[in-house]
Formats: sequence, structure tokens, C-alpha cells
Amino acid sequence: MDYQVMLSYLPLYQTAAWLTLRLGLYGIALAVVIGLACAAVRYWKIPVFSAVAAVYIEISRNTPLLIQLFFIYYGLPKLGIKTSPAACGVAGLAFLGGGYMAEAFRSGLEAVPPIQMESALSLGMTNRQALRYIILPQAVSVSVPPLMANIIFLLKETSVFSAVSLMDLMFTAKDLIGLYYNTAEILCLLVIFYLAILLPVSLAGSLLERRLRYAGFGA
Repeated sequence: MDYQVMLSYLPLYQTAAWLTLRLGLYGIALAVVIGLACAAVRYWKIPVFSAVAAVYIEISRNTPLLIQLFFIYYGLPKLGIKTSPAACGVAGLAFLGGGYMAEAFRSGLEAVPPIQMESALSLGMTNRQALRYIILPQAVSVSVPPLMANIIFLLKETSVFSAVSLMDLMFTAKDLIGLYYNTAEILCLLVIFYLAILLPVSLAGSLLERRLRYAGFGA
């Protein structure tokens, strides 16, 4: 193991790690918004929209991210919709993650006893107020474990971004191996940087889950 070689590659990996993290966080943020919307639609069983959300969830969860990226990056231009590699990566991650987040939020919503909604409505709250102040806080706390698992899963899925020429961690590693053949050093750095991104997220999720449990939520 040549540590001098590893040190010389650090700037490239730092740039790639920042790009990976930035695009991953954008995609996850959009996935959370999409997931919340789909979960609410299915929870309230809104006609037509509920069926559309169910179809979207099945498609997003049962097709690989790589295929979704190829469809967005190479397929949509045939319809006149062109995207940059970065926008393609974020859109693909949001599309995939939205389905997983929707099911995580829905499980949390359905874990809240219906009597709580009935009590909120009997006190004069509207459906929106009851959902915002009574149901969602409890549902989110119940959903923390699957949500954190989904976030970690989506961050790892960013390794597929290299398929659309994004200079992420995986693309950088493959490029360096092809140029210099220092396979052991390059793969070692790849593992270190992915751990540096994912371990803090995992630890933060565990801490949040414990705090919610001690507070009386999510038991």
C-alpha cells in the first residue's frame, strides 16, 4: 500500500465526495417531499390521485436506479426534454426515493390510532390542522427508522451516477484505476470516503431514534 499515492489522490476524492453528497442531499430532499405527498394522498384515499400514487410507488420501487437514469438522460431527449448529468442524477434519486419514502411515511400515518384524528376534528380542527399538528408529528417519529434506512440506501445509490458521466466517487475511482492501475490504494480511498459520508448519517439516525423513544414517541 503506497500511502504517498493515496495522499496525492485526496484532492480528487474530496471534490468527488462533495459532489456526491450535494447531489445526494438534493435528491433525498425532493424524495421526502414526494414521499410525504404520496403518503398523504394514499392515507386520505383521494380518488384518482391515490391510484396514481400507488402506480408511481410500484414503478419507482421495482425498477433499478440505473434504468431510471438511462430513461431520464437518454430517453427524455427524444421527447425534447434535455437534462444535465447533475439534474438527471437528482431527478433519478428523487424518483426512486419518493416511492420508498412514501411507504415509510404511510406506515407511520397508519400507526397513529384513528381516534386521534376523530378527537382533533371533534375539537374543531380542520383535516389539515389535525394532520399537521396531531398526526404528522407522531407519524414522523414512528417513521424515523425506515426513513434513516432509506436515506442511507439512497446515498449509497449515488454510486450509479457515474453511468451518466457524473464525476462522483465511483466515477473518480474507476477513472483513476484505468489511468494508473493503483487498484488497492484507489479502492481503499473509495471505502474510506463512503464511510465518512454514511457513518455520521447512521449514527445521527440512531441518536434521533433513541431520543424519540425516550420522549415517548415511536415505541
